[in-house]
Amino acid sequence: MMDYCEVCGREVETKIITRKEIFNVCGEDIEVDAQVMVCAECGEELFNEELDSATLINAYNEYRRRHKLLLPEEIRKIREQYGLSQRSFAKLLNWGDKTIRRYENGAVQDRAHNSLLLFLREPENMRTYLTENEVALEEKQVVKLLDTVDKLEQDTDFRVGRRYFDLFFSRIPCEENGFKGFDYEKLCAMVLFFAHKSAGLLKTKLMKLLNYSDMIFYKENGLSISGLKYAHLPYGPVPDNFDMILGKMAADHIAHIEVFYDGSYENHQVVPECDVPEGVLSDEEIEVLTRIYEKFKNFGSAEISNYSHKETGYNATKTGQIISYAYAMDINLN
Repeated sequence: MMDYCEVCGREVETKIITRKEIFNVCGEDIEVDAQVMVCAECGEELFNEELDSATLINAYNEYRRRHKLLLPEEIRKIREQYGLSQRSFAKLLNWGDKTIRRYENGAVQDRAHNSLLLFLREPENMRTYLTENEVALEEKQVVKLLDTVDKLEQDTDFRVGRRYFDLFFSRIPCEENGFKGFDYEKLCAMVLFFAHKSAGLLKTKLMKLLNYSDMIFYKENGLSISGLKYAHLPYGPVPDNFDMILGKMAADHIAHIEVFYDGSYENHQVVPECDVPEGVLSDEEIEVLTRIYEKFKNFGSAEISNYSHKETGYNATKTGQIISYAYAMDINLN
């Protein structure tokens, strides 16, 4: 990549280096790995808004991890679970009109607000809140909200699904899941994206596409897309407990695996059963998925597996161990 270097006085080749930087977040110094663009000739640091923004997001997410605070996307999902706009949710909580918008856009919430949001994530707690507090919502909005709570409480899939994933997939952001609680909805969208893009997509290749997508998004934004943990297995990185997820996807008629034979080889093909849902993946997430698809579209399962074996995170771990997202900083797809 070319850019102008004031020291050299001309357009120069640039390179990306990783170094430790400290950011002050809410009065606390947070050290993170920062990617910085520098002049390849003199080493002068060059401004790059995309890299600077990614580093800042990483620092904010590290602060959230330390203090067990919800991520912006998790706050949005709590609000959307009840079918509320940002303005209506703020009224419900008796907060300022712009508070929810700021939190969902990345501002760090205070601990009292975070505790209330965690409490309201469960429908039965929302019912308690509505019956024991005066809220600024109109009566018809309260009635509609209580109806939504009723449906969520009676929704067996919602309740069982929550318990199911709490048992096997962490909702607590940490380095092993890319500082993001597991998000089944986003994972399904990722699987459908690749299954529709790649005719005859095999399960082995899908595992690697998901891994690279999550790792690269984490490298550039400070958190993963799906919240999956990836384990070191003989054929490369594989989502931890992924057979469970595939089973649920098949039960939910989202995607399933069909087995066919090519001579003596048994192949497991990913078959989508619905379209990629709209609005689940952000533009930034789709851009990364597209990049990963373009990079590996002509790779077979064996080729992408062999490619993944060269990654630092894979080589630094043993069979069965979780590969930390910290190793994402060492991935270079160019």
